[in-house]
Amino acid sequence: MTDRDRNLTRIDLRRRHAAEGLSGLRDRMAPSGDVVSPAGRQRTRKVFGKSLAPVEVVTRICGDVRRLGIQAVLDYTARLDAADLTPETLRVPVEQLAAAHASAEPAFLETIRRVRQNIVRFQTALLHRDVEVPIEEGGYLRQRYVPLERVGICVPGGSAAYPSTILMTAIPAQAAGVRELAVMAPPTDFGANHPQVLATCHELGITEVYRMGGAQGVAALAYGVDGVPAVDKIVGPGNLFVALAKKHVYGDVDIDSIAGPSEVVVIADETLSPKLAAADLIAQAEHSPGASVLISWCPSLLDDVPAHLNQQLAALPRGDLAAECLQEFGALIHVEDADQAATAANFLAPEHLQIVTRDAEQIVSKIVHAGAIFVGPYSPVPLGDYAAGPSHVLPTGGTARFASGLSANDFLRGGSVIHCSRAAMQRLAADVQVLANVEGLTAHWRCVEARLGDGEAP
Repeated sequence: MTDRDRNLTRIDLRRRHAAEGLSGLRDRMAPSGDVVSPAGRQRTRKVFGKSLAPVEVVTRICGDVRRLGIQAVLDYTARLDAADLTPETLRVPVEQLAAAHASAEPAFLETIRRVRQNIVRFQTALLHRDVEVPIEEGGYLRQRYVPLERVGICVPGGSAAYPSTILMTAIPAQAAGVRELAVMAPPTDFGANHPQVLATCHELGITEVYRMGGAQGVAALAYGVDGVPAVDKIVGPGNLFVALAKKHVYGDVDIDSIAGPSEVVVIADETLSPKLAAADLIAQAEHSPGASVLISWCPSLLDDVPAHLNQQLAALPRGDLAAECLQEFGALIHVEDADQAATAANFLAPEHLQIVTRDAEQIVSKIVHAGAIFVGPYSPVPLGDYAAGPSHVLPTGGTARFASGLSANDFLRGGSVIHCSRAAMQRLAADVQVLANVEGLTAHWRCVEARLGDGEAP
């Protein structure tokens, strides 16, 4: 592919009406929930006998799993993943996990252990702690946190293996105190059959790994089927069907988010070379799909980046895929200054925001919408993807306006404990009476009133 930069969107926010282009870019970055490849549409027709929208596919699969249980999981695994499994072979034997670990390269396991330490250090530092507030008349108010008992983890395995996803989901859950982790990965060479994926699970002490993916895997974890007990929460990324399935089962279980394609916005000035800027953009585009946006007030940087994109894409194994993503989801945005750059970034509310400028910390203070922020020339996004400590499971598609990245606290349930002495109850009684009467809930007041007589409450 030549002249890859010709279709890279360029937006000049210094001009009138350019904001419309920024709105269009945000719309392209947002997950639509109904876009599927021609191959995916063909597979849908083959499996269901007719064309169905992805939401309809997910509704059908989840309904069948809920109604028919394990047989539906196995049937859809055979039809969609071409894997003939039985109830006995759906789960990866612990012996296979141990064998994968035993045959893993020592350098790989050492890396896993170092990264684990980084994640544990960060996640345990931010954990919610119980808080107790004494009541002056006697008693206390307490906020306590207890871990979820059982969590399901989605690990992709279509076109690449992702042991990093296990690290970034399982370790925060373990830091919170979750006792049971169930990993699902598709029955592919990059999923539940991948030795490094299995070795990582064993290293983390995970013994439940299931050869299932897609909507059928999500439904199995949510509803529970023979051999796969239901979980309390499902986390982790996946394709469109996994995302829609998580949305479908929410309410029966909790979920982390409805994730879309990966994305990065880079705010840079002349301190970032065009060579490095191009590398930063390609690093997310190679996810395929992945959105990459450069915002700058330096014309030379914006003008020089395309040539470096072409040069680097030509030398990468996934260069053609990254190039297609840059053409569809990439953009170079010219702004007036750092303030306008921060405004544009907040509007896009990206998953990853990288800031490489002379006054990077000042720009950070102006950012309110971003999943994770990477500050300075030596903090590229891949550090967060793989090793730094915060989870790489982050809000996408503009949802950083209201959503947060996954952390150990997402595996805790908060609840209050109220203990009042008689004197404390008496102090609150009058206010309870007023509000209960206003709302017409007189039994609420009488419940308190009955305790206000002489002597101690029974």
